Amino acid sequence: MKLKSLLCGITLMLSNAASADYPDHSLQGIIQWGAGGSTDTVTRTVSTLAEKHLGQDIVLVNRPGGTGVIATTYVNSRPSDGYTLLFGAENPQLYGVLGLSKLDYRDFYPVSVLARNIPVVLTRADAPWNSFADLIKAAQAEPNSIKMASTGPGGLSFVVEKMMQSVTDFDVRSVPFDGTGPGVTALLGGHVDFMPVGLSAARENIRAGRAKALAVISDSPVEGFDGVPLITELYPAFDRFLPWGPFYGVFVNRDAPDEVKSQLSDAFHKAVNEPEFQAFLDNFGAIPVDLSGTEADEFLARWQSVTTWLLQDAKATKKSPDEFGIPKP
Repeated sequence: MKLKSLLCGITLMLSNAASADYPDHSLQGIIQWGAGGSTDTVTRTVSTLAEKHLGQDIVLVNRPGGTGVIATTYVNSRPSDGYTLLFGAENPQLYGVLGLSKLDYRDFYPVSVLARNIPVVLTRADAPWNSFADLIKAAQAEPNSIKMASTGPGGLSFVVEKMMQSVTDFDVRSVPFDGTGPGVTALLGGHVDFMPVGLSAARENIRAGRAKALAVISDSPVEGFDGVPLITELYPAFDRFLPWGPFYGVFVNRDAPDEVKSQLSDAFHKAVNEPEFQAFLDNFGAIPVDLSGTEADEFLARWQSVTTWLLQDAKATKKSPDEFGIPKP
């Protein structure tokens, strides 16, 4: 027993010493989605700013696939020393009810919920529809013929599709992609007809005249989209889901040392509040959140509650949120 206690004490001392020197070499940042998508763009922008506050480089690697499961599982399997960060979106909060993984953000410490977004229904500029109502009519006239780009179960487009199906007679063909970037590229190339995406992924293509928004998934006006109908104007039943939208965050394994968590949260808090990042979010079409620790956990739990029960009511889940201790909103 004395030997065991001594070994535990030595291990704790070494851990504390390592934490005191943290970080003493570069970090690895694992991105859940592919290059060019919203999560990737936010990650690369904020990481550059966080590096100067950490005093070390963050080497970023895209590990797309499985609606983010591949990246999430990889980070969870790594040592809890704070040197492997997960840059992700909202998807893990749905893994359990969709039967994708047992992991969710309760297994990770939220270093920072950086920002959130507002979804829009995006199509090409030359598409024959000028509103979401027009698209619905076309889908009803030719069921399963119109193609929707999707990021797969748990992705933004998947959830918005289920919202649509719950309030309209909506039957389209869903085509999966490894992230928003590849999906939007396929849309602009004419391989799919429309895609629900975050405002940030839509705005630049709309400004360039390559695409147009058919509806904003919001119950209040969005700056710069005054001429685009709110989804609640077209379908008042959407009101019960709103406000809702995707988010972007930085996570580390939950059992990382407290000092490591504190240093990471401080660095990313400073990065989020850099004028450069604030200007980026404004241009990107995202809203800053800047929550970490307990406040971030509360934000994540509420999002999970609202969304999983929405999908449960839409009969789009494989397991009930009850099985995972997720309360009704």
